[in-house]
Amino acid sequence: MLRQRVLSSIVLIPILIAAIWFGDPWFTLIVAVFGILGAVEFYRMAKAVDGEPASALGFLLVLAFIIGAHSDDGRLPPLLVTTAVLLPLIWFIRTPDRSKAFLSWAWTITGAFYIGWTMSHFVLLRELDDGRDWVFLALLGTFTSDTVAFFVGRSFGKHKMAPSISPGKTWEGAIGGVAGAIAAVIVLGMITGLDEIGYVKLIPLGLLLSLFAQVGDLSESVLKRSSGIKDAGSLIPGHGGVLDRLDSIIFSVVLVYYYILWIV
Repeated sequence: MLRQRVLSSIVLIPILIAAIWFGDPWFTLIVAVFGILGAVEFYRMAKAVDGEPASALGFLLVLAFIIGAHSDDGRLPPLLVTTAVLLPLIWFIRTPDRSKAFLSWAWTITGAFYIGWTMSHFVLLRELDDGRDWVFLALLGTFTSDTVAFFVGRSFGKHKMAPSISPGKTWEGAIGGVAGAIAAVIVLGMITGLDEIGYVKLIPLGLLLSLFAQVGDLSESVLKRSSGIKDAGSLIPGHGGVLDRLDSIIFSVVLVYYYILWIV
């Protein structure tokens, strides 16, 4: 499994680095592709718990959120949110089996927001001043947190964090993940010049980034447990599905974006 993880990373990481470095249209395209793939897996989980989401409509809403993030018109976000809530409800008027309409409507809009709305923050973050470096920081901090937590947990983990949700996660691994994220944020900050915001702001960002990433991971584990599946998919060897990789990232990128707006 570890070998598969490494090989998958060797393939995917250069693609991500190139997309972030060169920016649009490639960056938005990559975000959109991963968004759709994540939505496919999310709606598959919904069907596993007897939901019947309007998947095609959900995909369109995910794309609308991601592409709409480029707009400078402040009226667009409320319009997209309203559309994401009401359009699926109108859609299910036509369903012949209305006994599942409420559940299907809820799954449809949840997928649109959980995947589309959160991943739109990648585009928003990339468009900020020094946006390229901030995206790198969000991803590197998250990946480092996950990786260090994995190895520390395997080597020293004794105290289970949430055995009923994710039996493999330990408090020792979580602490290691926090330390790894802080170290990664500091190093990248020094390399890119983002440390000009001061370590008083940079170190708490690393701490929060790891916490949010780990909460995101656990949140997706709850969804998988409730739907009775181990992995959201099998598209990425050694990692599971796309959603299994996005779970922590979408939490951390939202954190970084608003941390910059409100704190930095």
